[in-house]
Amino acid sequence: MGGWAIAVHGGAGVDPNLPLECQEQAKQLLTRCLNLGISALRSNLPAIDVVELVVRELETDPFFNSGRGSALTEKGTVEMEASIMDGPKRRCGAVSGLTTVKNPISLARLVMEKSPHSYLAFSGAEDFARQQGVEVVDNEYFITKENVGMLKLAKEAKTILFDYRIPTVGLEKCSAGVDSPIVMNGLPISVYAPETVGCVVVDSQGRCAAATSTGGLMNKMTGRIGDSPLIGAGTYACDLCGVSCTGEGEAIIRGTLAREVAAVMEYKGLGLQEAVDFVIKHRLDEGQAGLIAVSRNGEVACGFNTTGMFRGCATEDGFMEVGIWE
Repeated sequence: MGGWAIAVHGGAGVDPNLPLECQEQAKQLLTRCLNLGISALRSNLPAIDVVELVVRELETDPFFNSGRGSALTEKGTVEMEASIMDGPKRRCGAVSGLTTVKNPISLARLVMEKSPHSYLAFSGAEDFARQQGVEVVDNEYFITKENVGMLKLAKEAKTILFDYRIPTVGLEKCSAGVDSPIVMNGLPISVYAPETVGCVVVDSQGRCAAATSTGGLMNKMTGRIGDSPLIGAGTYACDLCGVSCTGEGEAIIRGTLAREVAAVMEYKGLGLQEAVDFVIKHRLDEGQAGLIAVSRNGEVACGFNTTGMFRGCATEDGFMEVGIWE
């Protein structure tokens, strides 16, 4: 075994004009979450416990798009989704359409451990949450004034915004203006910005785990489900590696991106970083996305084809890095 390793992300597709104070705030949050995970790993917590712990922290802080601070639907509400996967036996749990569960990632784990199913959604997931006694709050808890402003901007532009890291002063300040849209599922959208949080861990026993959580797209249709709760797309872990993805959900779903990393490692014999690079280059078609990954050998890797990705990683040998740009 190569020792433990951990990586976290807060979304791919960063506006190059993101103010320096926001960049610093993001780095501080990622560093805090990394240190939380490092401390847990040094205390010999298993990988599955560590990914849940770190993603809960990300869900609680409103900076990124998960839990409190989630993107708003077209109706101005929050619908959250998350998934978690334990590599050794490929156990998994996922949830979608949550409106009151304070920490979706913990409910996803309860689906994995306390239900006969792998995936629960909407009213069924909410009912299960209450049966399990998890903490619930009013939907207003998740809504921030920044996101209310972003929803207004999205509706005025008649488009979908990838999260809320876009300046509220107007679309002309964004890295991708309305005159040069990207395409989602063949339809143009005007602004690309980060969304989703995630964590991947390999512990000192070589056990890999992955967890991903998101509020989805700003101004999304109610009922929309992205890649984050889909095992094999946004999240995957097995005995080889753990992977969490972020970016254009529809493209990640089409490419089964997280599972592809494990597949090319298994079938092509690629190393972790080679596998990540291959998948980003060859499995996204024209999609925009990024991912973080760890291997059972204690390696850590990331890859993205966007302008940037909020990310951080650390390994048992003392390496630690937090970054946004290439």
